[in-house]
Amino acid sequence: MLDELDKELLKLLQKDSKQTNKALSHALGLSVTAVYERIRKLEKNGIVGNYVALIDKKKVDKAFVAFCHVKLVQHSQDYVMKFEREVRKLDEVLECYHISGDYDYLLKVLVKDMEAFRYFMVKKLTNIDHIGSTHSMFMINEVKHTTAITL
Repeated sequence: MLDELDKELLKLLQKDSKQTNKALSHALGLSVTAVYERIRKLEKNGIVGNYVALIDKKKVDKAFVAFCHVKLVQHSQDYVMKFEREVRKLDEVLECYHISGDYDYLLKVLVKDMEAFRYFMVKKLTNIDHIGSTHSMFMINEVKHTTAITL
């Protein structure tokens, strides 16, 4: 179970995971050793899984965001497992969710432009077996994007 100090520590780490333990200890009113031990415990328990760099997609020429709904022709275990295995291999897919409703999956796709998206759809995504249909939507403006989870 997380106590209030763990929650505050996670909030600080989500804001900037490159902070030193000394800076974190100052912010939390704990010793450097106590902060280190708490971080180790959070990592060991799988609460903190990775530390990553968040990249500005415009500055790396990957600012075209599309959301693709995918419907499989059938929901057999083999079809589902094969689709999920194949979609994990697609670098353009940042996120993939098995969802309820009219479609089976929702994919967040990041590419350079419409031409790159068309290539992705024609040469990669629709080459996966057992896709019955797709429906794509394109981002007009990013209103909110965060990776922080409020605790």
